[in-house]
Amino acid sequence: MLRAIVGINWGDEGKGRMVDLLSSGCKAVVRYQGGNNAGHTVVNERGRFVLNLLPSGILREGVVNVMGPGMVIDLEHLWGEIVRLREAGVAVTPENLKISDRAVICPPYDRQQDILEEERLGAAAYGSTRRGIAPVYGDKYLKKALRMGELADPDALSRRLQDIVRWKSLTFTGVYGAPPLTPQPVWEWLMHFGQPLLPFVCDTGRYLDELARRRDDILFEAQLGALRDIDYGIYPYTSSSSTLAAYAPIGAGVPGRQLDRVIGVLKAYSTCVGEGPFPVELLGEAGDALRQSGGEYGAATGRPRRVGPFDAVASRYGVRVQGAHELALTKLDVLSDLAEIPVCTAYRIDGRETADFPMGSALDRAEPVYTALPGWNRPIGHCRRLEELPPQAIAYVDFIERLMGCPITYLSVGPEREQYIERGRS
Repeated sequence: MLRAIVGINWGDEGKGRMVDLLSSGCKAVVRYQGGNNAGHTVVNERGRFVLNLLPSGILREGVVNVMGPGMVIDLEHLWGEIVRLREAGVAVTPENLKISDRAVICPPYDRQQDILEEERLGAAAYGSTRRGIAPVYGDKYLKKALRMGELADPDALSRRLQDIVRWKSLTFTGVYGAPPLTPQPVWEWLMHFGQPLLPFVCDTGRYLDELARRRDDILFEAQLGALRDIDYGIYPYTSSSSTLAAYAPIGAGVPGRQLDRVIGVLKAYSTCVGEGPFPVELLGEAGDALRQSGGEYGAATGRPRRVGPFDAVASRYGVRVQGAHELALTKLDVLSDLAEIPVCTAYRIDGRETADFPMGSALDRAEPVYTALPGWNRPIGHCRRLEELPPQAIAYVDFIERLMGCPITYLSVGPEREQYIERGRS
């Protein structure tokens, strides 16, 4: 079976936790887009792990982890992740990690360009993580990118690098007034961090296609969420890749395959890292309290996340564009101290109510319309069956499910691997 775990909202929904849970019994877990601009946090018996590039299945013994051709890879960051995991006793070998030879390398000059552009934009900045993601995807589509497989032919790689650095220097000097680039430091970086990764590099598409032919279970892991998708998200405050389930087979290297199941992940409340419209944002003491209770700080950057009540308008849109068959609702336990829980059920735009998610300037003008539900005022981290939850918590989940029009099959009631409840599928 081919399943994808994807984000329904702005990212940071808890996908890594669900991948870790559902990867048990899978043959392979595949990252198919993005770079180290976001993180997946997994808590298990070994401790707490933040993964930016490596698939979350790396923490499961017997699971093969694949980094697909749709990814952009900072070699230095990836090698650092591997070293940290090995120091923590986690095996990372060519047997359980395979990197696509077609995946694009994110060199230091793209990180530099990302910083220069955000500084040029000033108050109008997009809120980039400054890790080079937009520039390197730009390089890819301008056909000026370096790919992992090229590390195996240093002479050919050196020739291409000379031309690309000359081209990139025109932007640095002409647009930003920065010093010109030279190839040698980039070459040394590529060799220092790239050569140790060569044993992991292979044709991952062929490998995954063989698994699919044998009908082995493959789990595709998305980064970020539907509202950060380059085509369907809150453009231009998006990522630079497709975060949607439909892109999973393409970005993984098996474009001819189709998904059997899409599992959408969303929080019991809303969070957002970075700039852009966020209609339900909760400011002041109430926002600070929710942020603190949920530990809402970016896994990749440590930035405080913007927080607010559950946004049914944005979430229903995310469910639709992701094509989700079922949902996992995470961090339900964070709401346990609230006497009353608001849910955004509609937007008011220019005096008119709508349940549809708008785009552009209309989204900037959207005001949330709330329905208040009673809270349960007691901890639920110990619950392992649905009937153990307080009636108010069950009612809250049922209300969200009706608004989404999609079954909620998993509930997260805490960060630990076993702190979840599985509900029946409709």
